Amino acid sequence: METLLSVGEAARRLGGISKWTVHAWLSQGRLQRTKVGGRTMIRESELAKVIEDGGKSAVPRSTQASLVKPEEAVETPGIGRKKARNEGRP
Repeated sequence: METLLSVGEAARRLGGISKWTVHAWLSQGRLQRTKVGGRTMIRESELAKVIEDGGKSAVPRSTQASLVKPEEAVETPGIGRKKARNEGRP
């Protein structure tokens, strides 16, 4: 059976980062959680994956497969720019 670590212990093993950083990584999908009763635990193998990635996985593993390549991207009109105050007014 694989060793399970608490969020605090995982934070210490990752070089003393904040346990809130570990919680953020869990929410972002950079780490996978294992629930034991009501407690959030992290498998030792999950820590190894984060360490292999250098602790800065640019994209969570859960969304890597759904990314659109830049050459396939389609521009959506109006998204990403603010409308001028008088734009569209007579």
